[in-house]
Amino acid sequence: MLHSAAIDIISDKLADRISRHTAGQSNVITDIAGLSFYRKDAPTECTTCFVEPSIALVVQGEKRMALGSDIFHYNRYRFLITSLDLPAQAQILKAERAEPYLGLALRLDFTTMSELLMQASADTKTLASSNSGMSVGNTTPELLDACDRLVSLLDDKASLSVLAPLIKKEIYWRVLNSEQGDRLRHIISAGSQGLRIAKAIDWLKTHFTQSYTVEELAERAQMSKSTFHHHFRQLTSMSPLQYQKSLKLMEARRLMIGEQIDASDAAYRVGYESPSQFSREYSRYFGNSPKRDVEAQWRMIEGEKRTLQAG
Repeated sequence: MLHSAAIDIISDKLADRISRHTAGQSNVITDIAGLSFYRKDAPTECTTCFVEPSIALVVQGEKRMALGSDIFHYNRYRFLITSLDLPAQAQILKAERAEPYLGLALRLDFTTMSELLMQASADTKTLASSNSGMSVGNTTPELLDACDRLVSLLDDKASLSVLAPLIKKEIYWRVLNSEQGDRLRHIISAGSQGLRIAKAIDWLKTHFTQSYTVEELAERAQMSKSTFHHHFRQLTSMSPLQYQKSLKLMEARRLMIGEQIDASDAAYRVGYESPSQFSREYSRYFGNSPKRDVEAQWRMIEGEKRTLQAG
């Protein structure tokens, strides 16, 4: 009871801070590297997104994330941790004008986290395999308090550059020692299969327009084809080829919405040789044709702008 009461008190403080920094906006990239804020004044439909390695906390409202067939619900008592770059589906479940959804995400710095593991005592270094690159953990007052102190630095610019790296280290340490810490150790520990998959994903992110075989990817990861395929699917809930297709389609969507290029040009830019094949795969992935999907995204963006301006 005392535990949840402490979480409520700190979450309310964080909600006030984030609400102030997101006034009139839905997504805010802050002056603290890797820290972003999110605000929604109403529930949303399920949308496809790309989630980077991060810890995400909700301080007001409720959200759901889907990775393949796995569903993750989180709120102020449960945080989401993502240990790899993953295509997923997100949905805000609880939000309203008077009490909007408010959350933050902090990108994970694996170099810093590896250094923390090196400094850890032996009993905190137990390495366990991970079933998924995404999971939820129990939020603690200590973790929330560190996040609150980090966010408060946005109002203390003189201290930000000195204290932000130290508080981020504390947050990473709290997460590493949570019940979900083994998932991160599996990714950042030298020689682990998780780290090899993470390196293969880093390569895919910058070469997704190229053709390749699973054998070539497995060789890059220094794993057998069957072992690589098994662990890749275990961590991402998809095959390497499905992952590449997700990268292609999401980049094409970004190009059409952000740079306003047409579907055919977007298809060629991301490596498709046939616009008709691109349109078919895009429709299956996003549930709508490229043209209709882009139009729907623009309507949603304009609707959010009007809602935020009215508020």
